[in-house]
Amino acid sequence: MSLRCFHCAEPVPAGSQFHTIIDGVSQPMCCPGCAAVADAILAAGLSDYYRYRTEPGAKQDLPSEIASLAAYDLQEVQHEFIANSQQGGKPRLEVLLSIDGISCAACAWLIEKHLHRLAGVRIDVNTTTQRALLSWPEHDYKLSQLLTEIASIGYRAAPFQLDSQEQENAKQSQKLLLRVGLAGLATMQVMMLAVALYTGYFHDLESHYRDFIRWVSLLFATPVVLYSAQPFYFSATRALLGGRINMDLPVSIAILLAYGASVKATWLGVGEVYFESVSMFTFFLLLGRLAEQRARRKASEHASNRQKLIPLTARLISADGEQQIAASGLSCDHVIRVLPGERIPADGVIIAGQSDINEAMLTGEQQPVPRNVGDTLYAGTINLQQPLQLKVTAVGAAMRVNTIVRLQEAAAASKPEIAKLADRIANYFVPALLLLALATYLFWHFYQPEQAFWVTLSVLVATCPCALALATPAALTCGTAKMTEHGLLVRSARVLETLPKLTSLLFDKTGTLTEGQFTLTTVEPLATLDNHTVLSIAAALEAHSSHPYAQAFRPYAQPQWRASDNQNHLGQGISGSIDGKRYRIGTGQFCGASSEDGIYLADDQQLLARFVLADKLRVDAKHTIGQLSPHYHCAMLSGDPNPQAVMLAQELGLEDAHFGLSPEQKLAQMQQLQQRGQRVAMFGDGVNDAPVLAGADLSVAMGQGTDLAQCSADLILLGSRLAPVLTGITIAKQTHRIIRQNLTLSLCYNAAVVPLAVCGLVPPYLAAAGMSLSSLAVLGNSLRLLKDKT
Repeated sequence: MSLRCFHCAEPVPAGSQFHTIIDGVSQPMCCPGCAAVADAILAAGLSDYYRYRTEPGAKQDLPSEIASLAAYDLQEVQHEFIANSQQGGKPRLEVLLSIDGISCAACAWLIEKHLHRLAGVRIDVNTTTQRALLSWPEHDYKLSQLLTEIASIGYRAAPFQLDSQEQENAKQSQKLLLRVGLAGLATMQVMMLAVALYTGYFHDLESHYRDFIRWVSLLFATPVVLYSAQPFYFSATRALLGGRINMDLPVSIAILLAYGASVKATWLGVGEVYFESVSMFTFFLLLGRLAEQRARRKASEHASNRQKLIPLTARLISADGEQQIAASGLSCDHVIRVLPGERIPADGVIIAGQSDINEAMLTGEQQPVPRNVGDTLYAGTINLQQPLQLKVTAVGAAMRVNTIVRLQEAAAASKPEIAKLADRIANYFVPALLLLALATYLFWHFYQPEQAFWVTLSVLVATCPCALALATPAALTCGTAKMTEHGLLVRSARVLETLPKLTSLLFDKTGTLTEGQFTLTTVEPLATLDNHTVLSIAAALEAHSSHPYAQAFRPYAQPQWRASDNQNHLGQGISGSIDGKRYRIGTGQFCGASSEDGIYLADDQQLLARFVLADKLRVDAKHTIGQLSPHYHCAMLSGDPNPQAVMLAQELGLEDAHFGLSPEQKLAQMQQLQQRGQRVAMFGDGVNDAPVLAGADLSVAMGQGTDLAQCSADLILLGSRLAPVLTGITIAKQTHRIIRQNLTLSLCYNAAVVPLAVCGLVPPYLAAAGMSLSSLAVLGNSLRLLKDKT
């Protein structure tokens, strides 16, 4: 027998000198690439990978692979898939990767451990989707370096591309469909032969005919057991190697025991065979897996479909005139024209024209939205009325639609408490099932030995907790997809769990209850400076602020007025120097005024001016608050020092209103409610309200362009309306109801079938059918979430 490479299991060429010492043993390697990979794994202290892996690694061709990775460092290539983010005020880069070669949880563990050795690098691997979210400090590493690190331990990683990922998903579906088809065809053939055997019992079938039918049945059942049922064996093995017991363990035991006993009976010519039960059991199980896979794919289609709506071409306006180019060739600051009826090819700001825009692909809102010069439009939305000129502000990975995909992928790896509870139930259920099967065997062995094996087999099959394992994740996946369809981006798994339990809703004012688009209504000089001068000073200071108030002063900026040494005072205002003189703009208290009825400008000696700003209420704010108030304690926590905030709260029908609060004061107000046992959701802009959002039981942010990529809220309202939160609460309650129904259905099924199976009243093939039907019932019940009109 020829030697096999310890890393990839390929044959080792004669005369090969490549070896690696692993756990004190010299292991053969087939090529320098595999030897280099093994050395990298050992050098990183990750030798446990070789202990716990369930499949061999891929054969390596490192030099050519690593050379090809350098292309990903080119800036013109990177804008397609790399996004900017922030952590602790430091710039970071982020990319969603597709990783080939992941075969089990040990692979994900190895990749994460290896990359986490690098300072500042973070990677979260999703074993199910074979994707990973990778982020790193912008100036510390090149992407090719990090991909090389992944390649050095035997995995091929590349930026996620929708088309290639869909092709990979299609391959996986075809492979599963092949397993199902093979099991189905074999089951039909074996069932026909089984009918002949069962009929023969009543007509004294001659032994050589009986033996022939059994051998033919073995021939058909063997591919089912050795090929179609492989996913159950691999899953059970991975769980055992990880120190766990999962639902595929009793399934695998049942299949192998039934097949082994039937092979023995066929070989010896003594005893009964159940090849039809083995084949049917596997077929029904795989049908359930196929339905589950399609349910997951259907639930994830929303994000994919959004990306497909981005047009392939764009009308670029340059010095040479207008030309049509590939949308992927656009860069920031390019100017493009979008005609009526066309989709926007990249995120951008309108610089000429006005039109109505259909933003349903992002927000779920079919009502067209009027957009004017200065407004931001997003890739994939539709221009309905007039030609527009846009200045491109984001392309590739930075576009809002791609940001949504990354945020959804990041949320997919987390689990809410209800999902963890179901996992804990399953963890106890499976060992209890195995003990029950053992007890059943012992009883029947003494009571009726010839039936002991088959009764035990029926118990293993009938009580398999497949439906229990699907009850929660299937509903959560469908519920999350439904919320995205209605313009609600779920960033945390706890959203669907927490929404139905809320008792208090707290709202920031600016940018949440109002649109956050301020206009200057009053300029009141308080010293010797005229209107033009105080506006120029204010605009120079506010040029360094991202606060919504700053927008009102930008039209008055003058190039000769420049502020330096600027300092942002959170919740108070801004200070800075202009021509060597220090100025402040912000609240009355910050500037030394006795009143808080406006925004004040001051220098070190005196007040210089008072400004009054106006903001429009969101069009549906009053209706939304009116719908929420009868069921929740609704209050406003505003940092706006203007007492008119209280009047606005009264207009909306809010029970309570506080104004002029610092972020710390907002947090204290919210914590008082929590100490009284309230479950609190905070609605804010995700930037100035960071402390209170972080402390809330659920944080909700309004999606505002590029802020979306940096927002740390649990839930993001993608549109300009508050009303989707009503839909979100309804969907969350429906999801909880579906989860309870699923858990009840699966547990009731098991409670009903256990005594019947233990008493020997359920043959193996009926046990297989019942178990699979319970799983399909759970999936079908969960899919109702996608079909319900909410």
